[in-house]
This record gives sequence, structure tokens and C-alpha cells, in this order.
Amino acid sequence: MLTFPSPSIRHYKDVADYREHFVRQDQIDRYLPGGKHFIDDAKILADLATAAALPKNDPARVRDILAKSRTLNTLLPEETAYLLQVDDPALLEEMERAALEIKHSVYDNRVVMFAPLYISNLCVNRCRYCGFRCDNPQERRRMLTMDEIKQEIDILAGKIGHKRLIAVYGEHPLTSTDYFAETIQTIYARQVKSPKGTNVGIRRVNVNAAPLPVEDLRVLHEVGIGTFQVFQETYHRATYERLHPQDTVKGNYDWRTTCFHRCMEAGVDDVGLGVLFGLYDWQYEVMALLYHSRDLEKWFNIGPHTISFPRMQPASGTDIPQKSPYIFDDATFRRIVIVTRLSVPYTGMIITCRESPATRDASVNWGVTQMDASSNIAIKGYSDFAHESHQEMDIQQFMLADNRTLEGLICDFAKRGIITSFCTAGYRCGRTGGCIMDALKTGKEGKFCKVNAVLTFREWLDDFASPEALKLCTPVIESELAAIQKWLPRFWPTVKEHYDRICNGERDLFF
Repeated sequence: MLTFPSPSIRHYKDVADYREHFVRQDQIDRYLPGGKHFIDDAKILADLATAAALPKNDPARVRDILAKSRTLNTLLPEETAYLLQVDDPALLEEMERAALEIKHSVYDNRVVMFAPLYISNLCVNRCRYCGFRCDNPQERRRMLTMDEIKQEIDILAGKIGHKRLIAVYGEHPLTSTDYFAETIQTIYARQVKSPKGTNVGIRRVNVNAAPLPVEDLRVLHEVGIGTFQVFQETYHRATYERLHPQDTVKGNYDWRTTCFHRCMEAGVDDVGLGVLFGLYDWQYEVMALLYHSRDLEKWFNIGPHTISFPRMQPASGTDIPQKSPYIFDDATFRRIVIVTRLSVPYTGMIITCRESPATRDASVNWGVTQMDASSNIAIKGYSDFAHESHQEMDIQQFMLADNRTLEGLICDFAKRGIITSFCTAGYRCGRTGGCIMDALKTGKEGKFCKVNAVLTFREWLDDFASPEALKLCTPVIESELAAIQKWLPRFWPTVKEHYDRICNGERDLFF
């Protein structure tokens, strides 16, 4: 256990002191040699213009690019820019099939489940589209105590059956890195009983927070976080500066865009990219995600562990989500996700409960690998509302569109032959960063994923499933076991031995 406060972390006397002294310019400059940024506005616009001038919807050109994607190598910017121009329905169907094929080769036939846990909505920033911004008088503020976090875990782990969380924090000196570390340790330490009487808890905590200095990130690495997730919101610098006032910490574009470089330096080698789609032109944002991914690969030989696709939803105290000129339809959203899967083929891809059930169901065919379910994004929302799908604009950051329970989503997937995974093994076996990148790009990780998906799904079925869900899901797990026996015959006896031990009540066995 760490002793709080950690001597390696600066502490701030008030909000003004935090705003003035938090950013470390030297930790920005080393990743922007010569002052040149890896998000090059002119280069992105030129890439898009060049692609738009080529013959459109050329099947041969598209198929050549798809062939490269199937080798699980990151596409060049000009290749991604060309795919973004495709609007022929038949070619889009071909791209979708390739995206699903690539997803199966890397991650197998599974969707990983997690839940968001919003821990604080205190904030020092004034992002014009966000309900959490500090000058929004409609937002009701709170930060969870350690006892309140335990109550949330009792619901998430003990009643619903989640094994992994994304812990979400506003940016404020009161919610310091010390506070992050203590909350994460509290989550990991909390063990409760499932409805069937087995010991259960959270095995992996990812973090969604503001960018941090290297020394703070090292503290989070020490307490065992999984992925560190920061959404850029928009990569278009002029739009970013208009939406994020320059007298705020978040107003520093370079501090935010270099966060993942600092993560790698600190040993946090699983990072999660994302933009808030709807703030600027969607083609530009997809290109910028690719440029960001390629720059991480250039510096560290490691790309993003995940890319997320949040679209703006209604939020407290702002009309930007409804009035932005960059809002797009579901057909365009489909193109965004498919092209991203093809462009960065090794990465995990996340679509959350911001999206409708229909969109999320369809997105599995576009290459998506992770989803949340039974989600409540109010601060202390799980225990306060007894896990009902209750939403209030002034106690959460935005509104959710998919209110399905975890069991409901699991059953919907089972009807399609898709297995739900609660696996967290890779992070505890050291398969992170460069190690997991190599395993993903060679297809080896998918075999571990398949086995661990079966083991963790068996746990969830035995500990939480209703009789109806158990009946519906049993054929899926039997099909996956048969596939393992066929594909990994020498490994099968060990897998079967672990599986039988779980059926007999043991827990947390993995490869």
C-alpha cells in the first residue's frame, strides 16, 4: 500500500495554484522535437484533399488497402484517407466484412464487458459542451468517499457481476493523484459475495482522467491500473482552443496530446485514445487518431490499446450537443468505426451506452471489441438508485441511450452466438504494452482471449445468471469449448481441467 500523500506528487493550495503550476512544459517539449506537433493540420487536410481527387470507389484500390489491413499493419495516412471517401454500398459492405474478419483474427468471437464508475464531478475546466464544467450552476457536485466507493462496488461486483471498471474523475486539485490511488486500491480490495455465495470483486480498474505528469502516472502504475484513457475531444487545434478556454488547464492542447507519451515513459503502457465526435469534421478526427497512433508507435513501438468512439449527447447547461454543425447520422458513424478498425487493426475498440441498442448491436460487425452495460454515470448512481436505469441531467455528464442490463446484453449477444468475456488475465500476466502488441499483431492473443473468455463466462453464468439466461447461453459456451478442443488439441486437457475446477466452485483461473 502507498502512504498518502506520496512525496513524489506536487500538492496545490487552491484551484488558482493548480491552474498555474500543474502543467510541466519540459514534459511536453521532449515529445515535440523542434516544436513540430505530430498532429499536422496542413498534412491532414492535404491527405484528405489528395484522396478526394482520386477516382472514387475504386474496387481495386480499396481491395489492395484491405489486403494490407488483413496483415494487421497500421495503414498509411493516404490509405486511410482514401477509405474515408468510400460511399459505395457494396464496397462499404466489403469493408465491413474485412473489419469483422480482422477483429476475429485478433480478438476472436467475443465482446469484453465493463462498467463506468463515476467517482467525482468536481472540475476546474470550462469546456463549453460538458455538463461537468465548473461554471455550470445546474450541476450538483460531489466526490465519493472510500465508504461510498465500497457501496458502489457491492452493487457492481456483488449484484451485477462486473469484473472490470473504468473509473472516471473530473479534474480538480481535491481529486488529486493521491485520491486516484486510494480509490483504486479501495476498489481492488473490496471483496463481496455473489448471489450464489462465491467471493467476487473487481479485477481490473482502468482510468479515465485528465492528463497527468510523469511522476503522477508512475504512482498509478504502482497501484496497478489497467488502461489510462484520455479523450482528446477534438484534434483540430482552432476548434479545441475555442471550446476550451486558454486560462484553464485543459486549454493547453499540447499538454493533452502528449499525455500518452508520458504514460509510456511512466510505465503505463496501455493507453486509450478517443475523440468526442460531433465537435469537428469526422474525417479530420479519424485521420488525427491515426496520426496519434502512428506517433506512439514511432516513439515506443506501441500503439493504443483501445480507441473509443463517443458521440456528443445532451448535457446539462449547454446546447452545443444539439446545435453543432458537425453532428452526423448513424450511417456515417458506421463508416467511422469500420475505417478505424481497418486503419489501426490491432487495437481494441469501444462503443458505450451513449449509443442506442440498435447501433451497439450492429457495431459488433464493424469490429468493436468492448462495451459497457448496466451503466449508471451519476456520482454514486449505482447504490443511490438501486441500479435502476435512472437518469437526471444535472447529476451526470451526459445522457445515455442504451439502458440494457448486463444480463440483457449478454443474452442478446448469445442469441447471435457471441460470447461475453470478463477476462482481465493479460494485465496480471504481463501481457501489456509491447508484449500484447506483438501478441495481437500475430494473432496469438486471440487464442488466450478465447480460453479466458470461456473461463470467465462460466464464472458469470454460475454466479449471476438467471435460469433463462443460463439456458440461452449454455450453447454458446459449449460451442466455444468445442472450438478450443479442435484448434488447440494439445492445450485442451489443461483448459478442460481449469474449466472443471471453475464448475466446481474455484474462481479466477486464467492463462
